[in-house]
Amino acid sequence: MASFNKVILMGNLTRDPELRFTPKGTAVAKLGLAVNRVWKTETGETKEEVLFIDVDAFSRQAETIGQYLKKGSPILVEGHLRLDTWDDKQTNQKRSRLGVVLENFQFMDSKGTGDGEAAPRSRPAPSAKAPPTESDGPPPEDDDVPF
Repeated sequence: MASFNKVILMGNLTRDPELRFTPKGTAVAKLGLAVNRVWKTETGETKEEVLFIDVDAFSRQAETIGQYLKKGSPILVEGHLRLDTWDDKQTNQKRSRLGVVLENFQFMDSKGTGDGEAAPRSRPAPSAKAPPTESDGPPPEDDDVPF
């Protein structure tokens, strides 16, 4: 039986990330992500649906998220679905929650590099740039934006 468990979501954080550490020192960040979907009905009426998704991040990615993101920050999350089940101590009923375990992420604003790591605080000096290779083509001009 074949199976595939992959989720890609883009949205905004509903709260500041909750960063904690396990007894062994592993960072764990709990995120709330709001994902909107807008569509038009057959009558032309615009409808909107908002989903609230719990996301868990671990290790260095959790630390980076805790350091650079806050409530309202846009983020793209890649991960897999996980079903948590437990017994509710008040009602003695089985409870479950479907969430996402983060595997990779990208900052969606200018504060990040887009690869899950923090952007450098300042641009490197021109002498610090690596020389372009033949496959790179000409170096981009800072003041000549192609669009």
